[in-house]
Amino acid sequence: MDINEILSKCDHTLLSQSATWEEIKAICDDGMKYKTASVCIPASFVKQAKEYVGDKLAICTVIGFPNGYSTTAVKCFETEDAVKNGADEIDMVINIGWLKDKKYDLLLNEIQQIKKSCNGKLLKVIIETCLLTDEEKIKMCEIVSNSGADYIKTSTGFSTAGATEQDIKLFAEYVAPHLKIKAAGGISSIKDAENFIKLGASRLGTSRIVKIVKNNE
Repeated sequence: MDINEILSKCDHTLLSQSATWEEIKAICDDGMKYKTASVCIPASFVKQAKEYVGDKLAICTVIGFPNGYSTTAVKCFETEDAVKNGADEIDMVINIGWLKDKKYDLLLNEIQQIKKSCNGKLLKVIIETCLLTDEEKIKMCEIVSNSGADYIKTSTGFSTAGATEQDIKLFAEYVAPHLKIKAAGGISSIKDAENFIKLGASRLGTSRIVKIVKNNE
């Protein structure tokens, strides 16, 4: 698989708590140079980053991150604020406790409200697969498929594990045809990236692919 094709599917990511503007600026530079799908960064940097990159690169940020248990109103405010500051894409974390409690209507309503708050921007829904049973993953495939969101995403990268090939296979089997798939967390090699794409992922949340390409130049 062509490396440029892989890079075009990468959300080049920096979400560490200690991230500085110089580090964010550097991944923006990499995102523009290597033509990644976006850079995924903390909400506090969105405005500055969007002013820096203009229309040369999509800016993605995270909502309710990484635990997902903020109230719906808070998540909607975060989303509206991020979009106002220039975010092109929103990656939200579901309320995992609601899923464990089988509060499916609340989960669906929250995703729908956040999608409305996106004001036409892309919405990816993080379900944190490492904390879920297969039954719960399948239920979330159904809920996210019916929510109006654009993507279902495996992981935050801040929990006990990241994306697995098994999870991407499960997503590909159970999501509606219009719903896209993002694999995130633990994608550490070109081979990993290729495998996830072949299994059905159209986005990859990772910082390592760009680093590998840079190191091989």
